Amino acid sequence: MIDADETGPELTKLSAMAKLYCTDVAMEVTTDAVQVLGGYGYITEYPVETHDARREDHADLRRQRNQIQRLVIAREMLKENRTFLLAGVG
Repeated sequence: MIDADETGPELTKLSAMAKLYCTDVAMEVTTDAVQVLGGYGYITEYPVETHDARREDHADLRRQRNQIQRLVIAREMLKENRTFLLAGVG
């Protein structure tokens, strides 16, 4: 959509959905990596520990960002529904 120079509420909604999905996938991937490595996944010398999205300092920030993305998505969906409903009136 950006390459096609499209703007507007649809782009806002889809970009928020993409951000939300990416953080969920990152969490799933790092959880799986730690599970596969077992105890080594928690040792700081291994890279998976430094990239672990489940770390406490990342977890709060991720939850806050995900909540913001959910609010953006909900706002855009409500706008769509309101426009749709109002189009039938009159």
